Amino acid sequence: MKRGVARPPALRDPWWLALPLILVALAFAALFLLLPLVAVFGYAFEKGWDVFVTAIGDPDAREAIRLTVQVAAISVPANLVFGIAAAWLVTRFEFRGKGLLVSLIDLPFAVSPVIAGLVYVLLFGLHGWLGEWLAERDIHVIFALPGIVLATVFVTFPIVARELIPLMQAQGDEEEQAARTLGASGFTMFWRVTLPKIGWGLLYGVILCNARAMGEFGAVSVVSGHIRGLTNTMPLHVEILYNEYQSTAAFAVAALLALLALVTLVLKHAIGWRIARTTSDESSTEARP
Repeated sequence: MKRGVARPPALRDPWWLALPLILVALAFAALFLLLPLVAVFGYAFEKGWDVFVTAIGDPDAREAIRLTVQVAAISVPANLVFGIAAAWLVTRFEFRGKGLLVSLIDLPFAVSPVIAGLVYVLLFGLHGWLGEWLAERDIHVIFALPGIVLATVFVTFPIVARELIPLMQAQGDEEEQAARTLGASGFTMFWRVTLPKIGWGLLYGVILCNARAMGEFGAVSVVSGHIRGLTNTMPLHVEILYNEYQSTAAFAVAALLALLALVTLVLKHAIGWRIARTTSDESSTEARP
């Protein structure tokens, strides 16, 4: 059905069925999403703007913000490269073990982040499989930046790939085949043909990946050691402040995280709308004689 065309009366849901469903959905959204969000900002600013700024400007809070941004700046590009490579491999080639590869990509969705953190401790911890070898060379993974990055990459690496795989499957490879027939190299074909087609979907996946990386708690909590001012990301810093009964400071940092989430939501909605519009325009163009 084309956009802007009203649904026939026979296809419309009866009001007595649609109205209760809408009210239930709105009630759940208000209770479990809107109300907690309002509470976070309310508690963050209950003692005034100066207290909020002081909590955000605390040296430990600044270090937590810096570390969170640093981890995201490393893990998101890594996932970007992996996501493009995995999506290209899955959608453009046939090989044995393809189903296994797809299942492995989805593995972090099925494994608890805490379990993932424990696995890294067993591998790289002082008493782990590689711990003694790393200690002899003064290489620190657990309770240091590398361990936090590894844990964050693990929990986020399916996101970009899972956004691109269905998109590239739906688009097909006819244009790539035409470019190859005309003598385009592999890099030129990717840069001039494939990337413009998946650009908005790629950006959509990167935004979701960044949001997940900055808000990760479970896996990072296990491998960080909770060292104040050194290995605490923003979610871990919120937990420490709250456990120390510094609730206003905890909610101030949590409000900053919530603000980042809201910005991510707006960008996600805008890009989703842009993808839908682009897909609709392409469909309309192909439908013309």
